Amino acid sequence: MLTQEHAQTAQDFLAVADDEFASGDMLQGSEKMWGAAAHAVMAVAQQRDWPFGNHGALRVAVRRLADESGDRALLGGFSASERLHANFYHDFMEHDADFDFTRDVVRDFVTRMLSLMDESPNGSA
Repeated sequence: MLTQEHAQTAQDFLAVADDEFASGDMLQGSEKMWGAAAHAVMAVAQQRDWPFGNHGALRVAVRRLADESGDRALLGGFSASERLHANFYHDFMEHDADFDFTRDVVRDFVTRMLSLMDESPNGSA
């Protein structure tokens, strides 16, 4: 997948997550939010030619990006996305307040992450 495809997938997954949550499917909504966050990190990591093929590599990339940008909120945003990923498997989150807050944090994370992409027209850079 090219960098721009990862970025587009992140945005597409946010929209699908909204539909899943609206239909009451909290597990699929949770997983799509995780997918949006993961693909946003993949897009930026791929542009920088950093590893991004597993959870550990994504975590390292987020830490590097938080250090590079001075945006420590990236760390909390990624943690929130991991919480939603875990919820997909364990169904432990409460419906209203827990989901609403976490979804907002992850949506903000994806926006912040994608804003770190280079403006290069080359989709593979």
